[in-house]
Amino acid sequence: MSRIRTFPSFAMESLLRSSCQVLLPSVATCKRLHDCAKAKRRLLTRLYQPRSLWEESSSDNEATSRSQRLMIKAGLIRSSGPGCFHYLPYTVRAMEKLIRLIDREMQNIGGQKIDMPTLCSAALWRQSERWDLMGKELFRLTDRHNLEYCLGPTHEELVTHLVSMEGGINYKELPLLLYQITRKFRDEKRPCFGLLRGREFYMKDMYTFDLSEEAAHTTYRNVCGAYSDIFKILGLPFVKVQADAGNIGGTMSHEFHLPANIGEDKLLVCGNCDFSANVETLNKNEIKCPSCSGALKETKGIEIGHTFYLGTKYSRVFKAICYDSQGKPITTEMGCYGIGVSRLLAASLEVLCNDDDIHWPGIIAPYQVCLVSPKKGSKEAEAISVAESLYDEITQNVVQLRDETVMDDRDNLTIGKRVKEAHMMGYPYIIVVGKKALENAPLFEVRCHHTREVQFMSRSGLIDLLRSVEVI
Repeated sequence: MSRIRTFPSFAMESLLRSSCQVLLPSVATCKRLHDCAKAKRRLLTRLYQPRSLWEESSSDNEATSRSQRLMIKAGLIRSSGPGCFHYLPYTVRAMEKLIRLIDREMQNIGGQKIDMPTLCSAALWRQSERWDLMGKELFRLTDRHNLEYCLGPTHEELVTHLVSMEGGINYKELPLLLYQITRKFRDEKRPCFGLLRGREFYMKDMYTFDLSEEAAHTTYRNVCGAYSDIFKILGLPFVKVQADAGNIGGTMSHEFHLPANIGEDKLLVCGNCDFSANVETLNKNEIKCPSCSGALKETKGIEIGHTFYLGTKYSRVFKAICYDSQGKPITTEMGCYGIGVSRLLAASLEVLCNDDDIHWPGIIAPYQVCLVSPKKGSKEAEAISVAESLYDEITQNVVQLRDETVMDDRDNLTIGKRVKEAHMMGYPYIIVVGKKALENAPLFEVRCHHTREVQFMSRSGLIDLLRSVEVI
């Protein structure tokens, strides 16, 4: 028979007091929990932004494109010299999202990400005969051993040399698609338009290797299709045009452009069929479409992507081979494909924004939601705590928005001023917690930046809406 142990009454009272202390936290504990929750909130006052946000300045006179003016005014970039820029936090967040999108689409077609050196040996460039061909666009330097290098503007030489050093590619590995996203350098004679034409910029460059010309053409179509998907996801009005291969080389080339008056390329587009071309590829006086004889209309475009079928131009020089199923060595067929990542970011703002507000492609907006709380000392000041609890509920219940929601806690400013700035910054969703949030059935003002639609929604309705927001 088991022994039943009893507690003296004073011991039981002590135990009960201890239990109550666990169940009912002290005022100090509650304050500590509140401070912890506050520390986790992404508050606008704690984000690094230039103090001169949205103010006119003398440097604005130098800005020659809409995207440059807006990016300077919004504190997205700051110049560090001709054609070189500081990318500030909001821009870095947008760039990282754009890179994640590009990574996803490149890997969907079999792309494998690598990272090649920025310092490129002059010996390899001389071997391909491009050291002199590139001229003054190359940033050239000599090290302490008198060896010559350039800062890579493109990496055909390095990647082909890499593959050749490995002794060839087995047919089971084909097609081989290697890509990187990194900084590139070109000594532009006249850098301008902010990130649209810089001396230092981000680029996605992919290099493909195939066993035959037919297989290389299939890969070419697949990459072009992935490019189209990227631009469609971003909601951009792009056009794919026939292009000149230039000093990259090869026998087939296409460019992807965003039509814009600020564009530096002249394009001819047919109104009857899907033919379009860079004017460089057509006869000077050609006004009829070669495919259907329809009239060609001239427009300007910002180049955001370029594709090349290279054939054996580089693989022959560097002896890059692949082996077929019988073990026979064959000079590999190559292609190269570029997207100007930082240019694409700026170009998207160029074509989507108006003169006053930023309009991001929704999926790459730096933050998806901006919560605006009442001004301190106003009639609605009681709703500040409501805004804080709403922020916590959003970040706890809408998983994809935990890092996508910012609270504008500048409670010394009116709601109106902060809403105006939120529209200027381009947050896709702006939530205003005002006097209606203090009613028995609280309502929150929800502003959709892209449509300018305003709705008043319950807490549950708002949460359901935000669950549908797509992020990457």
